[in-house]
Amino acid sequence: MDQQAAVIEVDSVIDNGKWTSFQTATVLICGVVTLVDGFDAQSIGFVAPVLAKEWGVTPASFGPVFSASLVGMMTGALSLGPVADRFGRKLAAILAVSFMGVFTLATMASTSIDNLLIIRFLTGVGLGGALPNCVALSGEYAPARWRATAIGAMFCGFPLGAMLGGLLAARIIPAFGWKSVFLVGGIVPLILIPVLAILLPESIRYLVARQKEPARIMTLLRKIAPDIQATESSRFTIREKTTGGVAIGELFSHGRLPGTLLLWVSFFANLLLYYFLINWLPLLLQQAGLSLSNAILLTALLNFGGIIGTIVFARSLDRTGNSRILVWAFLGCTIFTVALGYAGANIPALIGSVFVVGFCTNGALNNLSAVAANLYPTNIRATGIGWGLGFGRIGSIAGPMIGSWLLLAKVDLAHLFSIIALPSLCAAVAMFFLNRRTSSISTAGSPGVEAAIADI
Repeated sequence: MDQQAAVIEVDSVIDNGKWTSFQTATVLICGVVTLVDGFDAQSIGFVAPVLAKEWGVTPASFGPVFSASLVGMMTGALSLGPVADRFGRKLAAILAVSFMGVFTLATMASTSIDNLLIIRFLTGVGLGGALPNCVALSGEYAPARWRATAIGAMFCGFPLGAMLGGLLAARIIPAFGWKSVFLVGGIVPLILIPVLAILLPESIRYLVARQKEPARIMTLLRKIAPDIQATESSRFTIREKTTGGVAIGELFSHGRLPGTLLLWVSFFANLLLYYFLINWLPLLLQQAGLSLSNAILLTALLNFGGIIGTIVFARSLDRTGNSRILVWAFLGCTIFTVALGYAGANIPALIGSVFVVGFCTNGALNNLSAVAANLYPTNIRATGIGWGLGFGRIGSIAGPMIGSWLLLAKVDLAHLFSIIALPSLCAAVAMFFLNRRTSSISTAGSPGVEAAIADI
């Protein structure tokens, strides 16, 4: 075949190639975006105890504020999705980061629960729009054999940002007041915008699917495979073909109903507990007798545990191809969440319990999409993952609200943590039966995973 007319399958070039510094840089840049995302997402949890005293409101009043941010995240993911499909993921990511920075700075002007609720919703739009595009780009540029690990590493930015935010907040709130947290959280995303504009690559998948700029596609491919035989006249293709709309009913037909429901339970329960913890833990630890600084530092430890758990579980999934490890993750989360309620102000017990809970809950959360990718065939894989995450977001909204109700009911800490651990036990049971239905998790070997990630 004439070289000028060569057909090059982009997926195969990436999957069969070596890991390059360009791919490392891409995942790293996406990780920085999720780091900022994590800082801003948890910033309200750091300042809520201070605002409750300053504004003379009950801690339970912040439940709607926490949930408003999460509703904004759902809105951002949905509204910026069409932007990414039409104009590219890079532009969508930049818009999301811009939104995040502007409205995080605007939070400094809040004077009541009502206007804080509105501003945090708008901030959430930026938070929700950034993460899916970073997931897509990290998955797009990773070879199949490393895809779960690359996405897991990128996801680590979120708990890392929340952890660093906790360490910083513990220092600057006593010295400069609560507004300093939002000052930092707003300025950093705005500084990041020109970095993204210059260094963040566009999705090859988007460019090929849209048949745009062959010279640009060739340049990106040569950064991954320098020896590739391609010219601007080469025809670039992708393995997954775009199809028409997929009926949602396919998720429940052909024997898939049990698996779909079990997956949804896992997403829902995991996100419910995780968002309960990152929003309410600083305040609950204060009620247990800790200082604000120590409460924030322990919340940072929760996220540090999540970083370690994400990598450990991702590597296990890549190596063993079995999701049984997530069953143990949910069981461990259940046991140590209950332990949190009985630890009181015992610092060693709190340190151990918080670390294990973060390790299990956040580590499992960041690997559930791989389970979903294995559950569905190619033609409905993206729909299956998207709906699983969408149902899980209901749990993320419910978690902070449940915390508010439990505080209003004056439930003691031991019973409160025992109650909030129940969803994790349900997730363990659901994952046990789901694992029996799917004997392997083949993120590395499944060509449809890229498409699933791209459409989240």
